[in-house]
Amino acid sequence: MTTPAPSSVDRVRAALLSAGHADTITEFPDGTRTAADAAAAVGCDVAQIAKSIVFRAGGKQGGRAAVIVTSGANRVDPAKAAAVLGVALARADADWVREATGFAVGGVAPVGHVSPPLLLLDQDLLALDPIWAAAGSPRHVFRTTAADLQRITGAAVAFVRAE
Repeated sequence: MTTPAPSSVDRVRAALLSAGHADTITEFPDGTRTAADAAAAVGCDVAQIAKSIVFRAGGKQGGRAAVIVTSGANRVDPAKAAAVLGVALARADADWVREATGFAVGGVAPVGHVSPPLLLLDQDLLALDPIWAAAGSPRHVFRTTAADLQRITGAAVAFVRAE
């Protein structure tokens, strides 16, 4: 008999715990798919939602994910992110995001990926405390701080907000 594969939420929980972060994952049955949905569920400002935007690193045919974790109030400027990461970035469709990260769009976490992505953290998040990030499903988030998120992901911090 085979052991079932861990769920995406289980992968996030394991990544948090292995990094010395408390298990702060909370489920919201009505969903947290968008930053606005998550903010409403949690009861915080939309800016405090750390949304993970996934691009294809290396352009349209790139095989590695680039995950830009940004404030829910911001849009990512792909040119700024590409300049910091030193790679071309292309939009990623939902199927590719799931394959590359192991998460469905609306539940992409900053930790627990099936393959290590390039990671970049929006510096605007550093002014917000606490923040909440997707925890592997469109119904789960975890509470953290930007400093802890940077520590556990090793992400570079940069100004990536679109003006």
